[in-house]
Amino acid sequence: MSFIKDFKEFAMKGNVIDMAVGVIVGGAFGKIVSSLVNDIIMPVVTVATGGDGFKNMKYVITPAREALAEGEAAVEEVAINYGMFIQNIVDFLIIALSIFVALRVIMKFKKKEEAAPAPEPKPTNEEVLLTEIRDILKKKE
Repeated sequence: MSFIKDFKEFAMKGNVIDMAVGVIVGGAFGKIVSSLVNDIIMPVVTVATGGDGFKNMKYVITPAREALAEGEAAVEEVAINYGMFIQNIVDFLIIALSIFVALRVIMKFKKKEEAAPAPEPKPTNEEVLLTEIRDILKKKE
């Protein structure tokens, strides 16, 4: 029974629930950013690079070859797909920029929500009396 009670306390802590909400919102945000990259930015990049985009850029080491004679095996193309690497870097940079901008907006809202520091409490009667005594003693010196 203690295991179930401990698990219930763990699962209902605010941090765990906050983390779960963050993961869900992060997944949805990731879809939005992926759509931004794939549907808006990359078509522009594709036009700018001559209509091919990054995905098809590669350096062919060994071209593909069909089997010419019986018993000969076909050879698949061996290539370095540097275009996909560039595409992933662009995706990462856009996602990182989007998260940075979102966090800046959130932090601005948090700063506005923070109240001005509380005014210093009024001195007690004893503090006022001691201050007056101190001032009188300073005058006598």
